Amino acid sequence: MPAKLLSMDSVQTRSQLQGTALRVADVLREHGVRPGDRVVLKAGNSAGFVAVLLGLMHRGASVALLDQRQRTEDSGRAAEQARARLAVVDDDAPPVPGPGRLYVYELLAAAAERRPADEQIRFDRWERLPDALIAWSSGSTGEPKGTVKSGRSVLRNVRRTIEFMGYRADDVFLPLLPFSHQYGLSILLAAWLADASLVVAPYRRLDRAVRMAGQAGVTVVDATPATHRSLINLVERRPELALDLASVRMYCTGGAPLDRAAADQFAKTFQLPLLDGYGSTEMGNIAAATPDNPVGAGRLFHGVEVLITDDDAVPLPPGAVGELRIRTPDSFSGYLSPGGEVIPERPEWYRPGDLGTLDGAGNLFVLGRKSAVHRMGYTLYPDIIERKAAECGAPLKIVPLPDERLGSRLVFLVEDPRGGMPQYWRERICELLPTYEQPNRVVVVEKFPLNHNGKTDPRRMLRLAESAVDERNETADTLSL
Repeated sequence: MPAKLLSMDSVQTRSQLQGTALRVADVLREHGVRPGDRVVLKAGNSAGFVAVLLGLMHRGASVALLDQRQRTEDSGRAAEQARARLAVVDDDAPPVPGPGRLYVYELLAAAAERRPADEQIRFDRWERLPDALIAWSSGSTGEPKGTVKSGRSVLRNVRRTIEFMGYRADDVFLPLLPFSHQYGLSILLAAWLADASLVVAPYRRLDRAVRMAGQAGVTVVDATPATHRSLINLVERRPELALDLASVRMYCTGGAPLDRAAADQFAKTFQLPLLDGYGSTEMGNIAAATPDNPVGAGRLFHGVEVLITDDDAVPLPPGAVGELRIRTPDSFSGYLSPGGEVIPERPEWYRPGDLGTLDGAGNLFVLGRKSAVHRMGYTLYPDIIERKAAECGAPLKIVPLPDERLGSRLVFLVEDPRGGMPQYWRERICELLPTYEQPNRVVVVEKFPLNHNGKTDPRRMLRLAESAVDERNETADTLSL
């Protein structure tokens, strides 16, 4: 079956998509975009996004990706920092002040009904750029940083992913992810380089996305753990939708640690393992579970090395928990300076700030962020406590709050759409944890707040925790210590 791009209102063959992208590249040239120029792309997932991205890459432009919903002032700062010549945006997205502006539909309209100057898409100019891709962190743990990657490192990592995962030309990809972030972009490029089909679905409307999966014969689904939990809930409410996923051969996840209870529930519901993976904007894809090895976050990609070390950088034996240090040929070039230059960042071993372990077979298990809190004389890692407490049967997140007497108070946020009582969840959680790890407060929410890329939003989680703690009214939900 020829590869296709399928969206809500159109279906294009690969040849048709290539023609559109080549014509877009011609229009960009007419607007003064030269090879090596930086262009902001701020748009939601659509067939137009795919065509514009491919056109920019063919033109050899450096692509600065911004989230569609990013605020105007933040987008303006990013565009100024990148020294962007042009911004290509959706008409319903907050504008990008500073550079010249083209709307996606305007660019596509200008590209229609013309003969492209080239016959096929080539990435050779883009691949040679040291700053081919610029992507900003979410800023949830500090000031957003512009991560700069060469075209060679991006495409090499995607090709490494295709080989490792065994993607095929007859695959049909359904990424329930924004294309403006590392994970979603990786799947988009994998579909193109593998000559496979890609479904552009409204990933925030899972019912519609699942219907499209059935119509397109989707074989590979990628989403964050939070989205996969929502998929479980959707199919449990509407069992008939499971038929639309009958052609899926791989369900994959990443972007956040996957707890064992959620993975077991997924496998029970869909009769396939949920394949976890690990990567980052800086390093690209690092490791992944596969159908023949559905263990943890799987084995490392070929050419990638990971050390598990203690705080003194001493390597630890298999099975020991420590800090991850990564070495990969697909590493980023550096970070963008305030003036738009690339500040080289090439450590021998990159430290993403995550805790994990490697088993004897070389499988990676990522346990969460290395963000310690001190409580009652103990050094605790909330992400590791979360993984143990997840056996209670519901997704949960821990928000530590400073406390003069205890060092830290631990607020456990439990996601329960049925609205179970806090005391019920407290009892289940406390059965799993020693006293010094047990919650000071349990707060039940219908659904965790998520940020633009489908991960839990730490700032909004903090506000929930702070609003739930009333020092003047200590209740039974507060652990007596």
